[in-house]
Amino acid sequence: MKDCAVPSTADAAPTNAPPSTCPATEEVLEGGGVTRVSRVGDTVRRPVRSWTPAVHELLHHLREDGFDGAPRALGLDEHGREILDYVPGEVGNYPLSAQVRSESALVSAGRLLRRFHDATTSALPRGLEGWQLGSLDPVEVLCHGDFAPYNCVFRDGEAVAIIDFDTVRPGPRSWDLAYALYRFAPLTRPENGDGFGSTSDQASRARQLLDAYGATAEQRAATVAMLVPRLQSLVDFMQAAADAGDAGFARHIADGHADLYLHDIAYIDAHADVWHRVVVD
Repeated sequence: MKDCAVPSTADAAPTNAPPSTCPATEEVLEGGGVTRVSRVGDTVRRPVRSWTPAVHELLHHLREDGFDGAPRALGLDEHGREILDYVPGEVGNYPLSAQVRSESALVSAGRLLRRFHDATTSALPRGLEGWQLGSLDPVEVLCHGDFAPYNCVFRDGEAVAIIDFDTVRPGPRSWDLAYALYRFAPLTRPENGDGFGSTSDQASRARQLLDAYGATAEQRAATVAMLVPRLQSLVDFMQAAADAGDAGFARHIADGHADLYLHDIAYIDAHADVWHRVVVD
């Protein structure tokens, strides 16, 4: 397909490109959350944000470092939207398919996250600025910030790529690992319709993901300690955004998303001994 991109600029400002001769057919993609995401041919179009230049710089860096598990940034279109590669495969939207719930998906997700983290280390320290969210101490890597099935692409039962880098921030590996356990194990209470498995099953899957990641004993302990703070930060972020007038997050709260996380926080806290025994010890 002919590419309709124009080169990205330093501030990612919309360009005054002439009308495109490319096909105008667009497909709104499922799972865009509070952001409208469309597919045009073999590309994805997303609104530009103030942090888009940092995202594009990271995506270029990942390619240069040999990491192929993320889309390429292709510039901006005539409407001022960013253009990214469309990565073929299944995105793990809820309800999760059997493929996304499989052991191979779990293990490959852990390996994919490790490869991503390792590839970002050489982007520091120049990658410390320009993100939507501030840095967290200790800064070890650039965290994806939302590593979950719905931000991974799966093919043949394995996680092969990560998408949506809006919440990248410098921080500790445990920030991403804690959320990965919450979403992939998944560490959810039985009443959460997105979850599955017994508490024992969840703990076992959590250990498998950390094994696949190659987590050290120190990283395992830090990840388990991060589980509750990580989810609480999500609730706090949603509430702050809604209070600031963000209609998308206000709708999420009205739909009970914050309460769901709070109930899962209570579940995780109540079974802290299980996570420590199976995942850390």
